[in-house]
Amino acid sequence: MNGSITTFVKRHYRHFNAATVIDAAEAYRQHLQGGGQMMITLAGAMSTAELGLSLAEMIRQDKVHLICCTGANLEEDVFNLVAHDYYVRVPHYRQLSPTEEEALLSRHLNRVTDTCIPEAEAMRRMEKAMLEVWTASDQAGERLFPHEFFYRVLRSGKYAEHYQIDPKDSWMLAAAEKNLPIIVPGWEDSTLGNMYAAAVIRGEVKNVHTVRTGIEYMTWLAALYEQMTTDHSLGMFQVGGGIAGDFPICVVPMLHQDLGREVRRWGYFCQISDSTTSYGSYSGAVPNEKITWGKLRADTPRFIIESDATIVAPLIFAQVLDW
Repeated sequence: MNGSITTFVKRHYRHFNAATVIDAAEAYRQHLQGGGQMMITLAGAMSTAELGLSLAEMIRQDKVHLICCTGANLEEDVFNLVAHDYYVRVPHYRQLSPTEEEALLSRHLNRVTDTCIPEAEAMRRMEKAMLEVWTASDQAGERLFPHEFFYRVLRSGKYAEHYQIDPKDSWMLAAAEKNLPIIVPGWEDSTLGNMYAAAVIRGEVKNVHTVRTGIEYMTWLAALYEQMTTDHSLGMFQVGGGIAGDFPICVVPMLHQDLGREVRRWGYFCQISDSTTSYGSYSGAVPNEKITWGKLRADTPRFIIESDATIVAPLIFAQVLDW
């Protein structure tokens, strides 16, 4: 029995780009029904767009088994969790003058398109929380990945008193409850990555390698990929472009071409992106190009939806969840 959103989409999304929304969702469901698992990659500012409203339920219902995201998406879901009431929306952001932008800066409001993240209530609150776990691990000689430090803070319950949204709408909380594997390539390029660098410079963190990143994430992903694809394939649902998608998809040719191991190629691929293929844009490359790199097979179900991920991703998730 289809839910109301799924019923609406199937009735009205019949052709062109819209029809691909249905095709991609149906193939996603078929992939799971066949025993496959799914990785979702998050680029841009999808957490600030509050994708957790649908993604958290996808995680709880075992429709997602691995996430690869930017450092910004990792932290911004938690920023929203602890400071939602302090966020400021600027619907007329396209008309802001440079002077008005500076006025937002003077109020310590950092703008992401139409949404301003409050520095004190979100970023500095999380800096305090993360500094506690970073320094404790540093002193103990323990090294963890960025997402593991977030899980430690969330599981402690110490900051639950600051939650300003329904916890069920936080995808990071849902992921922590499931102990979902998360890959965060280029974590250094994030607000908390900058704060960590500052803590190292100040001497509060003695070992710069206390937070594991980069190549260690790839080696961890390689072992995880082989484990997850022993009996069934792993699919890739890419929200946006950039490193969140580029980094993990390369694990397959790396295992095969560089290590000489026989591994399954990705069993499903879908990308939501408004990038074009002009000027060598990798984020805009059509899925067929990935066949030449040994990432997809000729018979891999593959889709590209040229649209706004903030609109399309929740619609696909709703269909997978049968909402």
